[in-house]
Amino acid sequence: MTESVFPAFLEMGLGVDLVGEDMTKVARRAVREAIGRTSLPGITRLVPGGDRARMRVEAVVAVPRPDEVDTAAVAAEFPYGTVTVTPVAGGLATPNGTDAPGADTMVCAVAVIRVGW
Repeated sequence: MTESVFPAFLEMGLGVDLVGEDMTKVARRAVREAIGRTSLPGITRLVPGGDRARMRVEAVVAVPRPDEVDTAAVAAEFPYGTVTVTPVAGGLATPNGTDAPGADTMVCAVAVIRVGW
């Protein structure tokens, strides 16, 4: 029996929505950036039984309004594992320079992804 290991891998990502202030969109973009920079080719030799579905994946996503994040939509970005998404207060909302009413703020999110089993 293989002992539980968590976390074994960490990765970070940044997501940006230039207009619209969509908290789910920036969270998904931050998670996709983290996933896109990560390669775990030997993971099946490490996870018990070689089953990637047994991976434990946690995503903590910092956004200005965490209560607006659709956690199921963010979790759907991950191809494998049992995924938990936790939105927290953070990130950044700042003027985007357009001075357009209703579309003058850009939002940034930061994600930290933890993978183990």
